[in-house]
Amino acid sequence: MTSSKKTIVIAGGGTGGHIYPGIAIARAIQKLDPSVEVHFVGTATGLETKIVPREGFPLHLIESGKLNVKSPVQKFKTLLKVPVGLWQSVRLLGQLKPLYVVGVGGYASGPFVLAASIIGFNTAIWEPNAMPGMANRLLARFVDKCFVVFSEAKKFLKSDNVIQAGMPIREEIENAQRDKREDENFHLLSFGGSQGARAINNCLSDAILAGGEWVHNLSVVHQLGSLDFKNISEKYKTAPCHVEPQEFIYDMPKYYRWADIIVSRGGASSIAEAAAFGIIPIIIPLPAADNHQQKNAESLVSKNAGRMILQKDLTPERLISEVQSLRNDKALREQMVQNIKNFYIPQAATTIAKEILQ
Repeated sequence: MTSSKKTIVIAGGGTGGHIYPGIAIARAIQKLDPSVEVHFVGTATGLETKIVPREGFPLHLIESGKLNVKSPVQKFKTLLKVPVGLWQSVRLLGQLKPLYVVGVGGYASGPFVLAASIIGFNTAIWEPNAMPGMANRLLARFVDKCFVVFSEAKKFLKSDNVIQAGMPIREEIENAQRDKREDENFHLLSFGGSQGARAINNCLSDAILAGGEWVHNLSVVHQLGSLDFKNISEKYKTAPCHVEPQEFIYDMPKYYRWADIIVSRGGASSIAEAAAFGIIPIIIPLPAADNHQQKNAESLVSKNAGRMILQKDLTPERLISEVQSLRNDKALREQMVQNIKNFYIPQAATTIAKEILQ
């Protein structure tokens, strides 16, 4: 089904890991064809309500929720929303008549892309993880194209048109260069997503405050999130090395340019941005039902492009050991930097935009 009006819809959201790649794709589409109008579809509970309007794109909301949960009550509530979300999707598709619908993951992606595919619109999904989520595994057989970041994802998607396009990342990150070193310190950047990660925060702060040889000539920038910022930043006042606590980092390129290694969760966006800058990550995957972050980390570890510590194994001693093994072996670091750079596929947003605009 086609329309004379040049409208493309990007469906999904919930977290920055879905929203920012969607925005990168939208910007690439408009750069290639300024006459195209890009709309977003999300839910009222996701971060898209704050981010998408600020980025200047129209946002439409539908009812949806998470099916991949242990709670029967939560699952039942989501099932009640499904027919409502599908009906809202059908109505919205009738109003917008898009040339293409792209699902980028998140609660709104499933029902909207499914409705668009059934009606006959051109559709695609983008899958950021090595282990695709349940919604994308189901949608793959209905859509025209599947875009993936990790090659491991291909075997889980029942589609004849799977394209390894990479991670659409922000232009300011894609075009950035590493800073020239102005000091002799070893630079560690830690973050756990926009809300922080308590397990990482507690472990790293305990390791730093314990002191010892490992903090000699160590500089740390630690994004703590809103819940832990006040408490841990107060503790850091007595830190035996230079520590810069941050509640939230808005200028990530600045700190990527600065860092030698990263301690973070295993989201696909974080891995792709580390790869773009050639920074070795120590990944502590977020424990989840589908273990998608663990699968992402395992993909890096198998190619000697990163390290992984499962949260159940995370201790200050283990973290210090991993940091020191990298810090004390320059040749190993140089090899791992080259390995992780191989994960970076440049101009992913442009590749996806070109495929859509065809």
